[in-house]
Amino acid sequence: MIPAQFEYVAAESAEHAISLLAEHGDDAKLLAGGHSLLPMMKLRLAAPELLIDIGGLTELAGVATDGDELVIGATTKHADLAASELVGAQAPLLAYAAGQVGDPQIRHRGTIGGSLSHADPAADLPMAIVALGGSVVLHGPNGMRTVPADDLFVGYFETVVQPDEVLTAIRVPRRPGNPWGYQKFVRRANDWAIVGVAAIDGRIALANMGSTPLRASAAEQALAAGASPAAAAEHAADGTSPGEDMHADREYRRHLARVLTRRALEHQTG
Repeated sequence: MIPAQFEYVAAESAEHAISLLAEHGDDAKLLAGGHSLLPMMKLRLAAPELLIDIGGLTELAGVATDGDELVIGATTKHADLAASELVGAQAPLLAYAAGQVGDPQIRHRGTIGGSLSHADPAADLPMAIVALGGSVVLHGPNGMRTVPADDLFVGYFETVVQPDEVLTAIRVPRRPGNPWGYQKFVRRANDWAIVGVAAIDGRIALANMGSTPLRASAAEQALAAGASPAAAAEHAADGTSPGEDMHADREYRRHLARVLTRRALEHQTG
C-alpha cells in the first residue's frame, strides 16, 4: 500500500503551520505522530497534497498547570502522558488511558492532539477527555477559541476543527484523589475497544457506542438521583446508537456498555 504523491514541509512554529493551512486549505493535513493519518494515506482514504509536520514543535509539547487545570501540549506523546508524575497526580484517569493506547511503539510516537483530531469513536483518549470534562484550544488565522470536549466530536472521524485551525493544547480539570473507573473490552491486546467506559465525578463516557465518544447521560442522571452504581449502569446504553461489525452486534455492545459501566462505577481507583 503506497500513498498518493504529496509534498512535505516541517513547520517552524505553530503560526507557520496555521499560515500553511490557510494557504492550502483542504489540500493540506497536519502530521504529528502519524499513526492515524499515514495508514489512511496508504489505503488512499486520505490523499493530502501537502503534509505539514508539527511533530517537532517543542512549543506544542509538555504538561503544565494553569489554575485548576492541566494544560497539555497537542504533540505530547502518549508515553509521556502515561509516565508524567504531574498527570498521574492531578488527572490519573488520563495517565491510565494514555497507557492503554496501542502498544509501546504507538505510545512513543502517537500524540494526544493527533488522537483527538482523528476522532476515532473507539479510541481511549477521546473517551477519557470527555469523561474528564476537558476542552481543546484551537488556533487559526482569526485567533484562538476553546471548545469543550462534549462539543468537539461531531461524527465518525470528524470534529469541529476547521481546515485552517491547529489544535494546540488540551485542558483538563485537576482532580487529585478523585475516584475514577476505566474499563474496556477488546478481542486481543492492543485492539481498539469493542466498548469502553470511563467514569469520574458522576460523568460517564463511552467509546464505540456511536459515531462519536459520548456521555452515558441516562446513567449519569440516575446516579445524580441517588441510584446505586448497579442500577445506574442499567441505563448506560440508553439513547446510544452503536454500530455492528465482525466483533459485535448492536445488542452485544449495549450489553457490554451496561456491564462495563457497572464495573467502572463499582471498582473505582483514587
